[in-house]
Amino acid sequence: KVGLNLSAFKAGSDEASRTFISVLKADLQRSGYFTLVESGGQFALSGAGMSSDGRVQVDCVVYKLDTRTKLMGTRYGPVSSEEVRKLAHKVADDMVLKITGKPGMASAQIAMVGTRSGRKELYMADIDGHGMRQLTNDRSIVVGPNWVPSGKAVIYTSYKLGYPNLFATGKSDPIAHFGGLNTGGSVSPDGKSMALILSKDGNPELYVMNLKDGSLKRLTGTKTGNEASPCWSPDGKSIAFVSDTSGSPKIYVMPAGGGQASRLPTLGTECVAPDWGRNGLITFCARIGGSYQIAVVDPRTKSAPRQVSSGSGDWEDPSWAPDGRHIICSHTANRRSSIYLLDTLKDSPVALISGSGDWYSPTCTP
Repeated sequence: KVGLNLSAFKAGSDEASRTFISVLKADLQRSGYFTLVESGGQFALSGAGMSSDGRVQVDCVVYKLDTRTKLMGTRYGPVSSEEVRKLAHKVADDMVLKITGKPGMASAQIAMVGTRSGRKELYMADIDGHGMRQLTNDRSIVVGPNWVPSGKAVIYTSYKLGYPNLFATGKSDPIAHFGGLNTGGSVSPDGKSMALILSKDGNPELYVMNLKDGSLKRLTGTKTGNEASPCWSPDGKSIAFVSDTSGSPKIYVMPAGGGQASRLPTLGTECVAPDWGRNGLITFCARIGGSYQIAVVDPRTKSAPRQVSSGSGDWEDPSWAPDGRHIICSHTANRRSSIYLLDTLKDSPVALISGSGDWYSPTCTP
């Protein structure tokens, strides 16, 4: 971590200005790259946040203290007081990028399944847990959400018509409603295709659907096994998925156009719920010693997976944050499930969403 000095930044005394600086500090600390200091440090932020007529404008200058090298000088806004949190997230991401050369995550959003209403419905919130809003009111069961690459919709499975069909937020009709199971919808990076699991021909198999004309291509044919949880490689050329053809669930990778599947190195007795990040790494859930933990593997080198979670309870449903460093996941302990932020560089886990029901299956905007 590097020392980041914010003492020269002048925030107004009004509520909007106080919210801005509070959110900015929390975002910078959550990024894992900084220690916020009152004096000294390697980098500093100067400037001011000004509020007038209910609108906020922010001037930010970031510089390296020892050389006084200016890394960033940007004016933001003006924005309404309702947009101050969003503005702070934007500034935090810009600062992370300018200082570290790496993308931030503060502006990302999470879709997840929650039981706050008494049923499993789809919800959405900022990555820091604020701005929670309910996306579905199916009064049934919703599972398996996945963002589309543009971040403008979420694909999910709902039982609202009596059977598990695939839906997209913003559309009332299902996008896949074949006989049997329709689940695991994952849209390709170019937005043209969707990997999904269908059982219309018997047991659950992996398919790819052309989203323009609805045509299907079946990729697997495992008469004695079941497939689940497909996800795409960043270049769209490969698909990772789960199969239990070996007797217990393991993760496989195959060409998106079909072909031979290869199994990734395993950890524990089960490997499930893969998510392929833009960093080229796959995070997944592994059953180790009677509980589930989060691990990371490089499918290019196929080196041994690295466990990134620890402690009691079950850590499940991992999803990469857009910074390529953090993972959003669910944690179940004492029969309650919450959403957590895991740092692959070993900062302590951070609880993002808890209480008012149980929270599962988070998926983070790309």
